[in-house]
Amino acid sequence: MLKTIRIPNACISIFVKEDIGSGDHTSNAIFSNHHKSRMHLRIKDRGVIAGINAAAQVYKWFNANIKFKSIVRDGQIVTPGMIAFEVYGPTKDLLKAERLVLNIMQRMSGIATTTRTYCNIIQHTSAQILDTRKTTPGFRLFEKWAVAIGGGQNHRFGLFDMILIKDNHIDAAGGLEAALDQTFKYLKQKQLKLPVVVEARTLRDVAHIIKLKRVHRILLDNFTTSQLKKAVQLAKGKVSLEASGGINLKTIKAIAETGIDCISIGALTHQIKSLDLSLKVF
Repeated sequence: MLKTIRIPNACISIFVKEDIGSGDHTSNAIFSNHHKSRMHLRIKDRGVIAGINAAAQVYKWFNANIKFKSIVRDGQIVTPGMIAFEVYGPTKDLLKAERLVLNIMQRMSGIATTTRTYCNIIQHTSAQILDTRKTTPGFRLFEKWAVAIGGGQNHRFGLFDMILIKDNHIDAAGGLEAALDQTFKYLKQKQLKLPVVVEARTLRDVAHIIKLKRVHRILLDNFTTSQLKKAVQLAKGKVSLEASGGINLKTIKAIAETGIDCISIGALTHQIKSLDLSLKVF
């Protein structure tokens, strides 16, 4: 799970190229290379702060001599008026990094805040909140990092770290058995040890998959709470069960209380409001 990570330099380089291009001509026109300033990040919304560690890495990418002092930590509840961190260094470097740092932190904090809200609602149950691949292209690392900071769990990162057999795979393969047979032949041939998750569309599918004893988890997409309860009874802890499909803040509690093991929510990353933050010279 992505609690603390090292951002690849190539990733930051892509972001910087998009924003700065041939140069920050405004700052270049006004400031010399020796001019220095001090800035701080001011919180303007209530929520869960995320991206402090990411911001520190971005500043160091621009200039290793920039001094970064964190005042709050990733995952902390913040309120308007609080200061998240202070940074001191060459003015041109601070201003070049300003929008990138804000863009990363505002979106990460929005995701962490949304995730924490979901987690708080079901904290009386044993269910875990999972993210999905419904992320912004090129920004998945940060979005899944934010989910972890907010208290959720990371689902597969991409198509390479889990076998997830869904309805389209099953239909195109000619059925559930065919899809599973081909999957396990492939894993054996390639000598891969990947968790196998398969989607069940009916309770009959659930019972059949359980009997096979070949999968890590069963995905129950758009099942009713009544169906989820029956699936839990069928599984009896033999296999992990995951609920998904249009889950929101109004429905999450009842779903978690069915006894389901985990709940994947695309809205964690694709339906969020960014936290309002600002970087100011002081």
